[in-house]
Amino acid sequence: MGTSTDIPALRRGLAVLRLMAGKAGPVSASAIARELALPRSTTYHLLAELEQARFVTRLPTERRYGLGIAAFELGSAYLRHEPLERLAGTLLRELVEQVGHNAHLGVLHGNELVYLVKERPARPETLVTDVGVRLPAHLTASGRAILAHLPAAHVRALYPTAAAFVGRTERGPRTLAALRQILAAERRRGFASEDGHITPGFASVAYPVFDHGRHPIAAISVTVRHHCADAPCGCDRAPLAGRVRATADALTHRIGGRTA
Repeated sequence: MGTSTDIPALRRGLAVLRLMAGKAGPVSASAIARELALPRSTTYHLLAELEQARFVTRLPTERRYGLGIAAFELGSAYLRHEPLERLAGTLLRELVEQVGHNAHLGVLHGNELVYLVKERPARPETLVTDVGVRLPAHLTASGRAILAHLPAAHVRALYPTAAAFVGRTERGPRTLAALRQILAAERRRGFASEDGHITPGFASVAYPVFDHGRHPIAAISVTVRHHCADAPCGCDRAPLAGRVRATADALTHRIGGRTA
């Protein structure tokens, strides 16, 4: 059995791992000590313990520390437990009860949006979206909700040429410039939406789910039957988007994330 004096050390060790997980690459001990306001001796002691447990790897030539194989194993085990799907299920069912339309949880895979969870109302509407279905991310509200919060270089890497802009209907961006314009507008508005980009006669709104580093890792969306002759139309989707955002924020909170 541990003692109460072990708890602060455990918290500090976890703080080190969380800090390292939020960095783009290896970090020095002095930077860790400075950002966590820890004594240098304490920082080196924590890093030594974490290194022995394989959660941290020391890079002598760089004088820095990176995450170790045990951190990878823990992350892989986390994914095997399907945490997003399990934690999102109840929230999506509550959302469907509120709005009366299909709700989804999707994640980005390359430049495609993959649906992990789908909840239907009592009288569901037939959609192409289903668990496991992949669709062009730039056409889906969920995909654009995630893309809008990624670095510009990341988006450019996902869409290197015009061939990456696959179309399903006559609507939707066909160039990187057009996509960037849409993403910028949706960031300012506070949610993503599409109208007939995937299936004529249906529209969707979406909002992202964030991890502890405010990185978008998924998105929640609702799809409604809607048709207008011109896109975009003047429909006010803010009320529906507000419910979607509240659900996405609740999921962000459940996984220990931080909203943007």
